[in-house]
Amino acid sequence: MTRDEIVIAIKDIISTIAPDEAVGSLAMDVRLRDQIELDSMDFLDIVMELRKRYGVQVPEEDYMQLATLQGCVDYLGPKLESKSLVLTALKV
Repeated sequence: MTRDEIVIAIKDIISTIAPDEAVGSLAMDVRLRDQIELDSMDFLDIVMELRKRYGVQVPEEDYMQLATLQGCVDYLGPKLESKSLVLTALKV
């Protein structure tokens, strides 16, 4: 998966979990929780969806690395490089 596809994947997961949130204009370097309404359960749902869709395990001590879209790309890049993009909520 490319870096752009990782951003799309994260936005798709957020759209699945929080369908009322506008994910199209999310900034790469601002905490996701500062841009949209995500509580701790929503964040755990994101982590669980990453595991379900892509087989990626994110240990609790790494959660802070997923605070921003850029952090997601940096952290998930090596883990998703051999994976294909799976979309359920976004139309690309």
